[in-house]
Amino acid sequence: MRFVALLAWLLAFSAQPAAAELPNKLQLLEQRLATIATENPGEYGIAAMDLGTGRSISFNGNQAFPMASTMKIAVAAAYLAEVDAGRRTLDDQVGASAAGALMDAMIVRSDNRATDLLLATLGGPQPVDQWLRGHGLAGIRVDRTIAQLLAARRDLRDVRDSSTPTAMLGLLRLIDGGSALKPQSRSILLDMMRRCRTGSNRIRGILPPGAMVENKTGTLSGYTGDVGFLTTPTGRRIAVAFFGRGGENRPGVIATAARMIYDAFGAEPAADPTAGLAGAHAALASPADAFSRGDAHLN
Repeated sequence: MRFVALLAWLLAFSAQPAAAELPNKLQLLEQRLATIATENPGEYGIAAMDLGTGRSISFNGNQAFPMASTMKIAVAAAYLAEVDAGRRTLDDQVGASAAGALMDAMIVRSDNRATDLLLATLGGPQPVDQWLRGHGLAGIRVDRTIAQLLAARRDLRDVRDSSTPTAMLGLLRLIDGGSALKPQSRSILLDMMRRCRTGSNRIRGILPPGAMVENKTGTLSGYTGDVGFLTTPTGRRIAVAFFGRGGENRPGVIATAARMIYDAFGAEPAADPTAGLAGAHAALASPADAFSRGDAHLN
């Protein structure tokens, strides 16, 4: 009977939510992120994963949000997979430009025309969506070209061209892990993300010196997103996804959450994941002083 009781206890323990297995500092981080997200007007989805340990946290992690231009990471990955397979090259002429130049413009400057040219040469959004499915990714989908998306009536709850925060982490982990892209293609994509010029008031907003960011932003009227990788000076890599719709301080919330995640997952995290975030809280208190609120379309 004691064995049966012990077995029942072990099974019950193993069935506990993953959060119960997180270190206290990450449980605290999750709670603090939830507080920031709920105290600010709007709806937020946040997810982060330490790519070395696989530990992850989230808030509204399984809620679908528009991807906007963050979907351009999937377009780039799908094209680079074709390059790896020998079916295409970055020197292929697409319109009047080389595919590599278009991809650079798509990721670094969020060029919508470059995106649709690459989609067209791939055969449209469906092959990109199929590439996601082929790698077992669920909760993320690509349905339309950028032109089609922008021409459609704005609906920030449309399931088309959406992703959950945790599904976006799956795509980022796939790219970083080396199973989907060859090392050279992975390096090309990460270099473009490292040079991303849009949305400097989001993930990049208040990170400390020495933090490296590889990201892609997404923007629609009433929506702000930013996804990518944070790397500490010691080499620890963290995949992050931030989506926000509604409210007026979306960039400030994203910047603050990114700093909290960086500190908590970092190689030398403070005992309190929010320690040293005076600047972050000031940004939330006075967003107009620290962040622009412009809603450029789909960048």
